[in-house]
Amino acid sequence: MRRPLRTPVCVFLGVVTLGLIGCAEQEELTAEHPGLEIYTKYCASCHNAGVADAPKLGEADQWESRIEKGREALLQTTIDGIPPGMPKKGLCMSCTEEQLADAIDYMLAAIDR
Repeated sequence: MRRPLRTPVCVFLGVVTLGLIGCAEQEELTAEHPGLEIYTKYCASCHNAGVADAPKLGEADQWESRIEKGREALLQTTIDGIPPGMPKKGLCMSCTEEQLADAIDYMLAAIDR
């Protein structure tokens, strides 16, 4: 009976292969919407669970009053933050206004209207 190869090279190749598969899947996801990557990295931790009264992703009733103020107001409050819950720029200090706007657009697109 032959034993499978478990040399460091085989393990390394397996990890690299899985990593490449994971990267390809991530690229496909981010290609779906330009705001998905920023949302996933910086916004999801609060907006998926509704932490500190953050409106949950896809919950139209929680977004309604914010949407009424307009997209520019959403962007400005994202940039400035809303103490004590929403930190400035959602803690993405390296994000451009365009990236933050894309993340907002992603969240708005998730609302089933």
